Amino acid sequence: MGQDEFSAVGLGRRRRKEDWVAGEIGERAGQKRERIRAVAVFHAQDDNLAAPLRKRWAKVALRVDARASADGPQERARVVVNNSSLRTFVIDRLGPDPEDPDWDPVRVVEYVLASVTLTAARVRELDPGWRRLDIERVRELRRIKNAVGSFPLLVRHLPAGALRDQAVEWLVIREVLP
Repeated sequence: MGQDEFSAVGLGRRRRKEDWVAGEIGERAGQKRERIRAVAVFHAQDDNLAAPLRKRWAKVALRVDARASADGPQERARVVVNNSSLRTFVIDRLGPDPEDPDWDPVRVVEYVLASVTLTAARVRELDPGWRRLDIERVRELRRIKNAVGSFPLLVRHLPAGALRDQAVEWLVIREVLP
């Protein structure tokens, strides 16, 4: 084997090892983020802690979510559900705070609606026939159903108007989604 061939093989081995290590680091980083998020959510939900401290813990979890990999529709949906569920929990238990975008129910609903990939009208058109849809479309409908799952608790904190009406409309639609 000549020097060039040896170098090429060695480089190939290094690249594979680097890819493996990068994958391991990425996986470990993801697991570490998830553990940090779980601890932060646990403390945010701890009724024995003062409200300001619980909100700070919730913000830690939100920041972890913001750094999460959102490659693909499933991961993006998971981030939206995690984010909106935690924000809704804080709003419902500790009260809304329009001065802080994380605890403003209007902004949470807007955030969720911005993530929804179909209009309410389009989903209603699919309603009776969703069982005949391809699996990817059914998954998309499931992601929408999960995304708007926080709306029952948020609706009572929303002012009357178009956004509240939209949230209520999605609650009705949610009942018939797969």
